[in-house]
Amino acid sequence: MDTINKNVNKRKQKGEDMGDVSNGKTNSNSRRIPNIKFTKLFINGDFVDSISGKTFETIDPSTEEVIAKIAEGDKEDIDLAVKAARQAFDHGSWPRMPGCERGKIMNKFADLIDENLEELAALETFDVGKVYSFETNVDIPSISKELRYFSGSADKIHGKTLKLSSEFQGYTLLEPIGVVGLIIPWNFPSAMFVLKCAPALAAGCTMVIKPAEQAPLTALYLAHLAKLAGIPNGVLNVVTGFGDTSGAAVASHMDIDCVSFTGSTEVGRLVMQAAATSNLKTVSLELGGKSPLLIFDDANVNQAADLALLGSLANKGEICVCSSRVFVQEGIYDKLVENLIEKLKTWVVGDPFDPSTRQGPQVDKEQYEKVLSYIDQGKREGASLLIGGKPCGKKGYYIEPTIFENVTDDMLIANDEIFGPVMCLMKFKTIEEAIRRANTTKYGLAAGIVTNDLNIANRVSRSIRAGMIWINCYHNFDSGCPIGGYKMSGFGKDHGVEALEKYLQNKAVVTPIYHSPWL
Repeated sequence: MDTINKNVNKRKQKGEDMGDVSNGKTNSNSRRIPNIKFTKLFINGDFVDSISGKTFETIDPSTEEVIAKIAEGDKEDIDLAVKAARQAFDHGSWPRMPGCERGKIMNKFADLIDENLEELAALETFDVGKVYSFETNVDIPSISKELRYFSGSADKIHGKTLKLSSEFQGYTLLEPIGVVGLIIPWNFPSAMFVLKCAPALAAGCTMVIKPAEQAPLTALYLAHLAKLAGIPNGVLNVVTGFGDTSGAAVASHMDIDCVSFTGSTEVGRLVMQAAATSNLKTVSLELGGKSPLLIFDDANVNQAADLALLGSLANKGEICVCSSRVFVQEGIYDKLVENLIEKLKTWVVGDPFDPSTRQGPQVDKEQYEKVLSYIDQGKREGASLLIGGKPCGKKGYYIEPTIFENVTDDMLIANDEIFGPVMCLMKFKTIEEAIRRANTTKYGLAAGIVTNDLNIANRVSRSIRAGMIWINCYHNFDSGCPIGGYKMSGFGKDHGVEALEKYLQNKAVVTPIYHSPWL
């Protein structure tokens, strides 16, 4: 694992080598350490302290050092934000302006994201350890595309004319649902911010956004850009804080009409309960996963190995659709294992700002320790550790990419969402066995199929109970393609027109018609 370890200590120098975080200087390798400009709550168009005056620390997972102190919102701050959003919805211009005008402002928001791409990418890398090259090339560019996709939808929201069976005429109106609460996770902070707010903005809703406490920096910066774009005060509010206080206040608030949550299944239950016991607000949940990748004997082994590593290790395994269960047909199993090991020889874990790095640190100490505990559990249960399984470096939350084989379906590592760089390799003999074992999970978020046989691809994609199936690819998201879960992976869709629909109310209007020559 020498290659894996080689970059871990590049940013573990003294402060003078790392650069001064407070003034946006670069580090010793001329990689930018961003200037932290926004640390307060964003309510009604202004950055404000929390009512309590409390703050919390956000930590650089590469160094375990404090980046900044962030305003800690609580129930009272959520109340203020909801009040601003309600005023903006009931009496403001946003729901009442023509959709094309909302679309223009959303396009300006997208333009500003593009102009500030490197700043946003650096903030996200600094705050949660995501690889900077991925942020600049994929992640941040995707969020401006998301805004532009939904900006084009803003003036195309319309109902239907209804053919009724008696002397009445009917039509439907699609109206914005109202004030929405958006609770976003820490693994893709910018992407999830826009994934949820873009369709809500297009629909004419106003919103309160609660980012994860591990990842507040890009949410606050995006709020700043939203104001510069011309989104009116009160339409978009951001309250940073903890899930059991500010997050719970969003889910239970009597004046929020809809809540959309992405996160763990356990917390999703609490969100749903709070919505039910408060005002029965509508709920959309995108929750956990234990996604299978099925590799058949006819697959190209090199392509299959690449997809297995991408599916399991992308974003250090901190992704809800991670293909952490890799089922390989026995005819190519040994060749695939050899290919995986060979490819991991050049896999670099280390400084996420370094261009050669493939994998940065886990988001925080809690997640780091959780992943290591699952690795220990896998060993105790009798799985064979093929490669990895240890921490990397002397500082920072780095873990070697880890592959287990001889994993059985009843093992904890084959059932629980680990949310880390851990792959479980399992053999299968027949298509029927592969389908059965792929569906032996309480989750149903995604799955992958690697085969050159169209009949296998069609049969298996229709047999797996999951909301997204990738064939000979993986992690291929698109603004126009809906994603959401089956079973305990939740319900409701993000991306696509389906995402817009959850922020709209469908109202029917019926009037009598007199002396019409036809119905």
